[in-house]
Amino acid sequence: MKKELLAATALVSTLIGTSVAQAASGSFSGSVKAGVEGEDTDGTADGTFKADGPKSNLSFSASETTDGGIKISTGFTVVNEGGTSNNASGLTLTFTDGSVLDLIKAGNAYKSKLASVPGAGGEQGITGTTGNHAPTGLGFANASSNVGFEWASAADAFGVDGLTWGVSASTGEDSDGVGSSSTVESAYSVGVSYVTDAGDTTVTIGGGFVSADDSNSDSANSKGEETAVALTAVTGDLTVGVGYASGSEIATHSSATQNSEVDGAEVMTAGAKYVSGDITFTVSYADGEGKDAVTMGNAGTNVDSYEATSASIGYAVASGVTATIGYSSQDRSNEGTATKDTSGTSWYVGATVSF
Repeated sequence: MKKELLAATALVSTLIGTSVAQAASGSFSGSVKAGVEGEDTDGTADGTFKADGPKSNLSFSASETTDGGIKISTGFTVVNEGGTSNNASGLTLTFTDGSVLDLIKAGNAYKSKLASVPGAGGEQGITGTTGNHAPTGLGFANASSNVGFEWASAADAFGVDGLTWGVSASTGEDSDGVGSSSTVESAYSVGVSYVTDAGDTTVTIGGGFVSADDSNSDSANSKGEETAVALTAVTGDLTVGVGYASGSEIATHSSATQNSEVDGAEVMTAGAKYVSGDITFTVSYADGEGKDAVTMGNAGTNVDSYEATSASIGYAVASGVTATIGYSSQDRSNEGTATKDTSGTSWYVGATVSF
């Protein structure tokens, strides 16, 4: 209870200490995407295709600047991928020196500082089983509680051109006890990003670590432990990138009995993007593995793996309208055995209208 009172007092003190001169300004944005997606697994079933969508998204945001120059902003999503959503963000305070403080549902600093490795577009993909816990991308152990903060420095931190850094922490009142339950009791994270020019190329490297814990006395792992780093290089219209992450976690599902401890998790991602006029070509690759165990307190012995190679072409038909063709080839194994029904190829043809 003491932790919650301290967090609430800090939040109220921050807001009372500022004076808003007028009502907040609002805006909205959204999109509608629709297309056709096809799948052909390595199993015995014939290839299939189906309509994908329409999928709609609608979000609102509000912000205002105090008399002291502090910008306060927030937002919420009412529709996400065609389904009703009640996903409200916390509060973001942007100070006059350029530093930013997120309060409530703030997330983790290391994830915010990761460089963005290009990834193929489209809605293609073959869904894996809940028993395969190989990581498919960076940030697989990104766990935090809603009660917390993330602070990000202004540009050129410590007088170093291109350097920014951030720190975050959160706390929760979980009651895991024993069994398979796992929710975040506490988490902290540090992230760093550095941007520099090398001739005609802009290089960005960013990453950090997160440590999150639960209160389950039966589990051997923490809720999430991950170290991740990513690098991108932009030369004119070409962007290339690569990322790597390793760690351990307790992977959670809608049914707690499917929760699993995951050890020795590693994932590598790579991608390239080239823009030529209204056309964007993208290729990407991901390779991950991890050892899982459903029984809490036990270490996994066999490897789950995931490998995917993807490509897409995006064409800007008009302002806010993009046509996309995507393709992906995926290979999965569970406990060291190939799972043909969740491996194979998939494709997508569709369009997105954004506003």
